[in-house]
Amino acid sequence: MTTHIAHQPRDIAHCVSAYLQAGDIDGITSMFHPDCQIFFPPDQPPSIGIAGARAAFEGFLDLRPEIRSEVFSEVIIGDIALLRANWSVVAPDGSILAEGQSTEVAKRLDNGGWGYLIDCPYGPPNLG
Repeated sequence: MTTHIAHQPRDIAHCVSAYLQAGDIDGITSMFHPDCQIFFPPDQPPSIGIAGARAAFEGFLDLRPEIRSEVFSEVIIGDIALLRANWSVVAPDGSILAEGQSTEVAKRLDNGGWGYLIDCPYGPPNLG
């Protein structure tokens, strides 16, 4: 399998998409920080850590959709980055399976690339 590394925080979603289309769950989870939290679905408690990232994406593996992400804001301070993006998940037949506007915090990984630390596909969760 090909190894993808996000050299800039804005590249993470493209790497996740490439691994998703290849059906490589280990590759997908390599794009997440070990301490990550994924707030999806937004009305559920977050998925935590690599096991949480695996659980969040396993259901999409059979579909092998493409994730399209247009990062419109990226702030990098040292090894931490804040990203905002418009995204969509597109099935092989071209139909849109999901879309939204995300907010993510990325952190530099041990391999020198970037991975998601906090992933909020529909924006930060509400208090309460």
